[in-house]
Amino acid sequence: MTDWLTPDEWRAVALSLRVSLVATVVSIPLGVFVAYALARWRFPGRQLLNGLVHLPLVLPPVVTGYLLLLTFGRTGWIGAFLDRWFGLVFAFRWTGAALAAAIMAFPLMVRAIRLTIEAVDPKLEAAAGTLGASRPMVFATITLPLILPGIVAGCVLAFAKAMGEFGATITFVSNIPGQTQTVPSAIYALLQAPGGEEAAGRLVVIAVVVAMGALLLSEWIGRLVARRVGAS
Repeated sequence: MTDWLTPDEWRAVALSLRVSLVATVVSIPLGVFVAYALARWRFPGRQLLNGLVHLPLVLPPVVTGYLLLLTFGRTGWIGAFLDRWFGLVFAFRWTGAALAAAIMAFPLMVRAIRLTIEAVDPKLEAAAGTLGASRPMVFATITLPLILPGIVAGCVLAFAKAMGEFGATITFVSNIPGQTQTVPSAIYALLQAPGGEEAAGRLVVIAVVVAMGALLLSEWIGRLVARRVGAS
């Protein structure tokens, strides 16, 4: 199996998995918070927040990548601050690929979690509140267990989207082998070179297997969580 892919191709696969995992895990707390706010709270600017969350879905990915470059590049207003005070650089680094993937995948995560929250009867939360439970306690003991399948689904969708992200990533961090070259950008580079079709095909197989495996795993985890929640 190790001889099936070249070292550069294995590095692209490993980097894609790393970027996708980091993008998904880091997005979970904010994704749950934003989904809950959109589903349960009424506040000025709610529709604006909803539009901003879903904006990456309708913007061309290259535009998103360019905006990231302007904002988080070394001379960007956030990027310059992070570089100067914390030594944290996103542009043309794998961390930037994770940031781009997280932003592109975030709407899918939020939507899946929000739909699950909206399906939870608010009367259950209200009943717990009347018994003296605080809002954080109600969320931890009532809401969170009921929305776990939605969180799992959102994480899997985000992971799959991050694995396939190309436009924003290549615009923000370029396509540097061994540093920022993920599976999609490696496939693109191989297809631009004569005789690269075979290697590109191998990476396509890897991408399909990982995506399908993630979907099957999400279905299994979702059913397992749903059974445990129903039995509790």
